[in-house]
Amino acid sequence: MAENEKKDAGLEGAKPEKSAKSQKAKSKKPTLHSRIAAWFRSVKAEMKKIVWASFKAVRSNTLMVAVVVIIFAAAIGIVDLIFSKFIYILGILI
Repeated sequence: MAENEKKDAGLEGAKPEKSAKSQKAKSKKPTLHSRIAAWFRSVKAEMKKIVWASFKAVRSNTLMVAVVVIIFAAAIGIVDLIFSKFIYILGILI
């Protein structure tokens, strides 16, 4: 403990100098251009790993989604029509 106090007492007036390691680390930091280029290279590499679906599979899935959307739209439309008629009849009775 006393040794630390002696070291601290001797350094009170002195400014801490930047170490050579921190100066080297700053000089080795990649530039913005190189980081952007590296990002595009990694995106290109990842895009090559993707297994794309065939046109036939995409067409089949699109048709299936369209049919399901039409069926649900018709079902919701029928339920809406029933409820609107029910509300209309309630309005006449009241």
